[in-house]
Amino acid sequence: MSRKPTFTQDIDLVSLIEAFNSEAKCRTYLEELRWPEGVHCPRCGSDKISRIVKRNQFDCDACRYQFSVTAGTIFNDSHLPLWKWFLAVYVMGESKKGISANQLKRMLGVSYKTAWYLCHRIRATMVDTEPLSGTVEADETWMGHGRRNSYRSREAKTPLTTVLGAVERGGRVRVTTVDHRYPTKADIESFLDSVTAEDRLLYSDAAKMYEDLPNHASVDHSVSEWVQGDIHTNTIESVWSLFKRSLIGSYHKVSVKHLPAYLDEMTFRYNNRENEYLFRDTLLRLIGAEPLEYAELVS
Repeated sequence: MSRKPTFTQDIDLVSLIEAFNSEAKCRTYLEELRWPEGVHCPRCGSDKISRIVKRNQFDCDACRYQFSVTAGTIFNDSHLPLWKWFLAVYVMGESKKGISANQLKRMLGVSYKTAWYLCHRIRATMVDTEPLSGTVEADETWMGHGRRNSYRSREAKTPLTTVLGAVERGGRVRVTTVDHRYPTKADIESFLDSVTAEDRLLYSDAAKMYEDLPNHASVDHSVSEWVQGDIHTNTIESVWSLFKRSLIGSYHKVSVKHLPAYLDEMTFRYNNRENEYLFRDTLLRLIGAEPLEYAELVS
């Protein structure tokens, strides 16, 4: 008989601290999430398991494989207490504009390197792949420091990165980056084909790269046409505004290399803005994710 994990619904910070203030409580909860039908060996699948209590491990009676609840997950080989992981997951999910590694360093009492690595391991699980459907707004923007003209300036230290985005009306958003200043029609078509359903209705501005796309209508911002009946790009513009406030107000400076990871985090948070089970669902992603080595992040 399956066990129903406690605290499946989203909780506040006080409840989080009360519920997960020890390593044992955190491990018990991860066990409930990872094996709702009871502990199974990750190697052979057997449910004939013995506990090694003193080492917080399990021993498979069938293949003799010894493992822990964090083995093979994003938590693997982490020396950080699980309650600090839980707090980081909660804060990153609940901070509408995100939280910097420097701020998390102060909250958890760890080094900046530890906080940075922790944030990126959590971000690595925040990837949405479900296609958008219904009415979808598409647009592009530039993220980074300075103005668009800084591309032409020799003094520009951090170039702006071009970001493509699409958002469902009242639903989810998907974004990606391109490695050149101005996106092409091929960039737009490839992006929309990968993130939207075939029967979607697409709205955009009057940029030429959106011309001739199927099921498409546009408004012309160059002549101050912002809304034409149901046609507008106000939703995606609001998404850009929120994302840019996160970059400027929380992270301050993001490298071109790691910008996609920050966009994944902001996208995940936006897409789960009404999810009552956000804390639980984020932990489930961490359990299902493979280990991410520090050397891989900084290579």
